[in-house]
Amino acid sequence: MNTSTPATFSRRGFLGIAAAAAAVPLLAACAPGGGGGAATGGGGSGTLKFWDMPWGPQSYADAAKAVTTGYSPASGLPSASYQQIQWNNFYQTFSSAIASKTGPAVSSGAGFQAFQFAEQGAIAYADDLIESMRKSGKLDDFLPGTVETMKTPDGYAAIPWQADYRVLWYRKSLLEQAGVDVPTDWASYIEASKALAKTGVYGFGIGAGAGNSIGSQALISLMINNGGGLFDTDQKPDAVTDANIEAMDFVRELIAVKAVDPGAPSYTADNIIEQWKTKRIGMGWHTAGLQHLVNDDDVVVASPLTAYSGGTGTLGYVNNLMMYTNTPSQEGSEAFLTAYLDDMKMYWDNKLIDSLPVLKSIVDSEAFQSDAEWVKIIDQWQPVVKPLSYQAETLFADLAAVDGGQGLQQFTQAILGGQTDSKTALEGLQVELESATS
Repeated sequence: MNTSTPATFSRRGFLGIAAAAAAVPLLAACAPGGGGGAATGGGGSGTLKFWDMPWGPQSYADAAKAVTTGYSPASGLPSASYQQIQWNNFYQTFSSAIASKTGPAVSSGAGFQAFQFAEQGAIAYADDLIESMRKSGKLDDFLPGTVETMKTPDGYAAIPWQADYRVLWYRKSLLEQAGVDVPTDWASYIEASKALAKTGVYGFGIGAGAGNSIGSQALISLMINNGGGLFDTDQKPDAVTDANIEAMDFVRELIAVKAVDPGAPSYTADNIIEQWKTKRIGMGWHTAGLQHLVNDDDVVVASPLTAYSGGTGTLGYVNNLMMYTNTPSQEGSEAFLTAYLDDMKMYWDNKLIDSLPVLKSIVDSEAFQSDAEWVKIIDQWQPVVKPLSYQAETLFADLAAVDGGQGLQQFTQAILGGQTDSKTALEGLQVELESATS
């Protein structure tokens, strides 16, 4: 996926078998233990197949292939080959290959992919690898909360390698022009939006058009910010809560003060980026790579806002690397993945990827520290990030259908279009969530 259009395909969840025939919308995530697999697949002729997604431009793919083919295994363990899998129709690509035992031994993929394939018995749980990293001290290199989201009742479904957070951005010059300070809470956000509106600028840049799920993610971020979320602690849909109603009422306040473009329900990801570039948007939630997409250091990250509830928080996705039971060597899969984690620093050193690292050693590197906005996101936003599963703390397979389905899109369009009140919209979303997770 070319990084100039990051919101065209999902890097996190993926659609169900029927819906996956369409392009996946954005940017938008079995025996326990290690477990071996058949010697006939996953690597073909004793070679480990590593399947990877287009996480950046061609230069990313070139670097990832070099890392993979440059891997030098210990004596008796298999070497590795590299293949890039496109986001379009990727679910069929993986599922068909897994069924025919011609799939990968290790792969990157959508954020909830490992959890779905684990339910099908295709994932080799990473418990042994986690324990190995614990003994070596490598586990301490992961940022807090990243490894924990991979844990299921049956074991660790995958290993995190990069993250994607929804954070608040603003354009410095437009706030200065409007004569307002950077907001610190929801009340001051409303006031800043009113001031921006008087200058013809939108204070809540958002869209919910075809293929653009950043809009729905912004709304979920606000729910989490206010202490809500889509699920309860038992992983059951729980959308119609006081916290969520108050969060959506806040969005309706923003619409009332003309902080939202009337065309927002139909705006694609590219439409929103263009509005940022042409200075039509003064503030809004987006990915951690927005400044790079807009290519303007006038666009910077704000600190997390305090909601009406008094809380902070936002939505985040942890993308992972997963191992499959169909491998020429489970020991080989774990050895390769260990080496890959050690070598992937070069992606951030060379600015080949816009997602954020999950390793402290990469965050502490000179290259990463040179990006002030990324540093601020890690310092201030990463500690308050919650997964799509929140209030449930761990991920689960049904999130794929929720994240890739149409329910969230329709809900977001309803809210932004002012078609209904917050509670009624959330009741509709609850029905969609229950359908997607039943």
